[in-house]
Amino acid sequence: MKKIISADGTPIAVDVSGSGQPVILVGGAFQIRTDPMMTELANFLAPHFTVMSYDRRGRGDSGDTAPYAVEREIEDIGALMEEAGGNARLFGMSSGAVLALEAACRLPVEKLALYEPPFIVDDSRPPLPPNYLRHLADLLATDRRGDAVEFFMTAAVGIPADMVVQMRHAPFWPAMEAVANTLVYDGTVMGDTMSGHPLPAERWADCTSPTLVVAGEASPAYQRNAVRELGAALRNAKTQSLEGQDHNVSVRLLAPVLLDFFAH
Repeated sequence: MKKIISADGTPIAVDVSGSGQPVILVGGAFQIRTDPMMTELANFLAPHFTVMSYDRRGRGDSGDTAPYAVEREIEDIGALMEEAGGNARLFGMSSGAVLALEAACRLPVEKLALYEPPFIVDDSRPPLPPNYLRHLADLLATDRRGDAVEFFMTAAVGIPADMVVQMRHAPFWPAMEAVANTLVYDGTVMGDTMSGHPLPAERWADCTSPTLVVAGEASPAYQRNAVRELGAALRNAKTQSLEGQDHNVSVRLLAPVLLDFFAH
């Protein structure tokens, strides 16, 4: 692990493996660089690329600097790209896919691969409540991290409340509480794109990087609809579905798709 200093002085922890053209992995909610999915994906890609898997600010071994702004997270990716030689390919998972997309509009991203950015673009599921971010921030301000995770799981992910109550006793719950403060960051990245309205295509008008947007065929309709709409909204994008997969995608099926896209 090494630390790269971002533009505002925040140290960003990154693991670098492999050799070749750089690929930066951008995690979604709760994910840190040692997340099993990110570790497995890095191991698969490392024989072909230089893989940079990092802790987004406020998570893991990275620092954090108030106040938060999406621009600071884009600067973090920019600092990693500078370390890698000035440009890179990006892979973003879930809300990390939206952050990677925002970065590709402002940085020299060679190729962009996204897995199920969690937009809500129609009435196929309820939108986020209007006070989502404010309520999440209020819970975190009083250090109710577990309640913040529960609110995210029910309001944003759509898991039934009784299931989340059971999840609070699971071994993985403390790890989610540890990075619960960054749920507000993910919500800020998403903006109003989980409101049930069509995507604001002009938001990414400057993104011309060749882009692959991937969905799981077994994912809920709202996620598949979002991938289809984003693919149509971007200038230089194609979409792909993975048979039998949902949001908890198998790296063994996803990695070959990314390898083929990034390599050719």
